[in-house]
Amino acid sequence: MSQPHLAWKRILLKISGEGMCKPGGFGIDPDEVDFVASETSAVHKMGVQLALVVGGGNIVRGSTFAERGVNKASADQMGMLATVINALALQSSLESKFDVEVRVMTAINMDDVAEPYIRRRAIRHLETGKMVILAAGTGNPYFTTDTAAALRACEIGCEVLLKATKVDGVFNADPVRNPDAVKYDHLNFMKVLRDRLRVMDSTAISMCMDNNLPIIVFNLKKQGNIRSVITGEKVGTLVNGD
Repeated sequence: MSQPHLAWKRILLKISGEGMCKPGGFGIDPDEVDFVASETSAVHKMGVQLALVVGGGNIVRGSTFAERGVNKASADQMGMLATVINALALQSSLESKFDVEVRVMTAINMDDVAEPYIRRRAIRHLETGKMVILAAGTGNPYFTTDTAAALRACEIGCEVLLKATKVDGVFNADPVRNPDAVKYDHLNFMKVLRDRLRVMDSTAISMCMDNNLPIIVFNLKKQGNIRSVITGEKVGTLVNGD
């Protein structure tokens, strides 16, 4: 059987920490981790070079701690460490249950746990058929994992940034609270910035705009959605410079 046409050959998938737990939950849920592993492994086995950035909000939200008086830099570092925990959980599921070779690379050196992030090494891992999980954000406080995802996608030459969420795309209002919210099929970067639409933070959007890197926002929890995106089906919301 011939492989389906791939619209994108090298992608970066950004998954929030919420993707690692039940809706409204906290911590790591093994079933949710296995679901993410199943969806990503299926795409990887189609020949896609896949890098992932995973958030840590299911364990620690640095912004919440900062609001309660914790030093902002320290709070963000706590959040960075949470992303490493999520990355290791996902790596374990991918390797033990789906036979995918995975490299976790971190922006904060922790050699006994994972490899340090080195751009050329990350690219080589992708070229030799390994999945790469990029953890610990940018390694610096005051930057979100959305910005880390945009930065890494640009650095390693990805063709698209996939932003996995719990809703079907970008809406003109919160679809959870407003059943009449309308989904956008397509947006340009300037409208996202001008209207402050909740796609990614403004630093991440600006970086993608400056580097002509399209973003596709879609629902992670719908089985087969990642495959649909990489085969060119119209899923979610496309954000680009057009």
